Amino acid sequence: MGLAFKQGNITMADLDLCFTSATELARRIAAGEQSSQEIVANSLVRIEEVNGTLNCFCFTFPEEAVELAKAADAAVARGDAVGPLHGVPIAIKDFTPTKGKTTTMGSKVYADNVPDEDAQVVKDLLGAGAIMVGKTTTPEFAHDGFTHSPLWGTTRNPWNPERTPGGSSGGSGAAVASGCVPLAEGSDMGGSVRIPASFCGTVGLKPSLGRIPMTVLPTVFDNISHFGPLARTIDDAALFLDIAQGPFERDIMSNATPIDIQRPVPSDVKGLRIALDMDLGIYHVDDEVAANVEASAAALREVGAIVEEVDLGWTSDCVDAWLTYWNVYLAAFFEQHLDTRRDDLDPNIAAMFDAARGVSAIDFKRLEFVRTQQWFKLCDVFERYDALICPTTPIPAPPADSSDAEQLGMRPDGKMNSSDMTLVFNNVAQCPALSVPSGMHSNGLPTSLQIIGHRFDDLTVLRIGAAVEKTRPWAERRPAM
Repeated sequence: MGLAFKQGNITMADLDLCFTSATELARRIAAGEQSSQEIVANSLVRIEEVNGTLNCFCFTFPEEAVELAKAADAAVARGDAVGPLHGVPIAIKDFTPTKGKTTTMGSKVYADNVPDEDAQVVKDLLGAGAIMVGKTTTPEFAHDGFTHSPLWGTTRNPWNPERTPGGSSGGSGAAVASGCVPLAEGSDMGGSVRIPASFCGTVGLKPSLGRIPMTVLPTVFDNISHFGPLARTIDDAALFLDIAQGPFERDIMSNATPIDIQRPVPSDVKGLRIALDMDLGIYHVDDEVAANVEASAAALREVGAIVEEVDLGWTSDCVDAWLTYWNVYLAAFFEQHLDTRRDDLDPNIAAMFDAARGVSAIDFKRLEFVRTQQWFKLCDVFERYDALICPTTPIPAPPADSSDAEQLGMRPDGKMNSSDMTLVFNNVAQCPALSVPSGMHSNGLPTSLQIIGHRFDDLTVLRIGAAVEKTRPWAERRPAM
């Protein structure tokens, strides 16, 4: 895997540098205040320090990264024009195709898969000057909200290695939270950016559908899939979005009108009307998670936002519709391996494929009826409010060896036990959803607030996130390891 290396005289990572934002690192490099070589070397040393415990990287590229950092510094010395991430180390999820570099999707079936082209999001980030130092772990085919796979084993949470970092972008979440990189790419079909952000105490954005081009699937007509950033700050998430947003003609879902993203992201929320639904009518929410969401709502009120409780009226049918859609989605792309490679597949994946084979085309189409009624109820709220807030996950990070299926279940009070409150918003994928830290649980794990915006209104969710960041700052919080 290439994870053993030595970087000059560096024997321990500079933690202050590890936890410096991508925006600030890019500024220092462009100004000649600090070299990309120093920053990249520090990143590689930090990976070496933590990866044996966290298992957040499945591949690193130290020699290549060092050479690219030298070239980045030479460009600055020559006075060349540089991109907004020039010389900054980043990580790419092992689900996302990278040209000439193995992309396994966490599967033994694809253990030797080497794409011949980068995903557009990778092209954009590298084109902005970023240096890919490694690829991060994902559960097989990015299927779960927990990151473990038959190929790469279990990925762990920097705040407590006995707990999960979430999934499916769990490696990216753990890499950012532990200071290996300031910015990492993830993909989100049911919360796979936001869940790791919540469990790891970082920022995670599911942009509105089509904001960032998605052409890595066998279909460009899918309507739940997104690329998005895992970052330490709102400004870094906004920088990622600005670099990676379309339009991109090959993605027929690509939004034709780019948005003007200001940085620093404005944090003025005075007069904004924000709806709060703590459980979305569906979920059981841990008391401390709820208290931290309430504290975030109070902070928004203190800076002029109008935050009022609402009842969306959603039901567990919304969850069931997504779960069925997800089974069929994955099966459409990978079910061909079930009969020939079943023993190599995660047993949960095999069960999902078996279930998908029993779904009729008519029943599959009728899932849209549930999604439509879900959307109409959200529309009713959005007629009166600029955004909706709720927890990102109703609990702090569960044990690392658990799974989504083990967490799901109905309670006697009619509420649902679950490890996420994200997948229902992929049913209405045109609405952006942002996860930001809301506080800490008494068990020492982070909790998070989820901010959902009107269709294609990514700017408002970033604005509200910036207000939370300003009033309840989280940048100084670091895992113990």
